[in-house]
Amino acid sequence: MDTVTGEPHPTSYPNCVRLAGVKVRGRGEVKKLGATGLPLHAGDPVLIEVEEELTYGIVHTEPYSTPFLPPMRAMKSIVRLPDTDEKALIARLEQLSQDATAYCRARAAEIGLPLKLVEVYGAMSRRQLTFVYTAEDRIDFRDLVRDLARRFGGRIEMRQVGVREEARRLGGIDTCGLVLCCASFLTDVKPITAKQAKKMDLAIDDPRLLGVCGRLKCCLMFEMMDAQGKIAPQAQHLITPTRSNSSSPPTLES
Repeated sequence: MDTVTGEPHPTSYPNCVRLAGVKVRGRGEVKKLGATGLPLHAGDPVLIEVEEELTYGIVHTEPYSTPFLPPMRAMKSIVRLPDTDEKALIARLEQLSQDATAYCRARAAEIGLPLKLVEVYGAMSRRQLTFVYTAEDRIDFRDLVRDLARRFGGRIEMRQVGVREEARRLGGIDTCGLVLCCASFLTDVKPITAKQAKKMDLAIDDPRLLGVCGRLKCCLMFEMMDAQGKIAPQAQHLITPTRSNSSSPPTLES
C-alpha cells in the first residue's frame, strides 16, 4: 500500500528465485525452500520454521536458481545456518529421537497400546519430546507417558494425527509414479469428499482413486477445480484430467 496515495502497489515479482531441497528433521520428502545468500551443501544442517516453531532440516539438494513464473505458491525460506552449539544440539536431538522411538514402540507393545508411531522429535528451545502417532480409536496412554517422562525427562507431548497427515509426514510414491502431492507441494490440504466425487461421476469404490493413505487422492481436487473452471489458463498444461466429458463413467489411467 502506498503511504501517500493509499493505492496498492502494483504486484512485482523477482526474475528468479534461489531454492534448496531440504528434508524436515532429515525425514519425509524433500521440501523446496528459499536459500538466498546461504552457502549450502548436501548434508548440511539448517534451521527452518515448521508449524510456527524453530526446528532443523538437512540439505538434500544444493541451491539452484529457477525462473519465477507466476502463479508460484508462497514458499518458506531457510531461517539461517546453525552455530556450533546448535549443531551439537541437532546431533543430540537426532540420537534422542532414535532412542525414544525404539523405547516407545517396545513399551507400547508391552502394555498393549494399539498405536503406530509416525515420528518422534525434540524441541530446540525447551526440553520437550513430541510423539506423533496414529490410532484407530482414542487410547489411554497415561501409563506410557509416565514411563516416557521417567526415561527421558522433560515434557512429553502425544500428538494423534490422521492417515492423511501420516502420509504427508512420511512421504512416498503413489500409483501414478509421482511423489505424494501432500508431501511434496500442497501447503493447504483440502481433500475432496466422497460427496464431491459422486457429483463428478467418479466411482469412489475404484481402488485406483485411493491414495497410499487409503483415502480419496488429493489430486482429485484438481479435476474438480477444472470441472468448475477454477484453474488458471497458464496452469492447464500442468494438469491432465481423467474425467470424461461424456455421461459415461470416466476411464482412469492405470
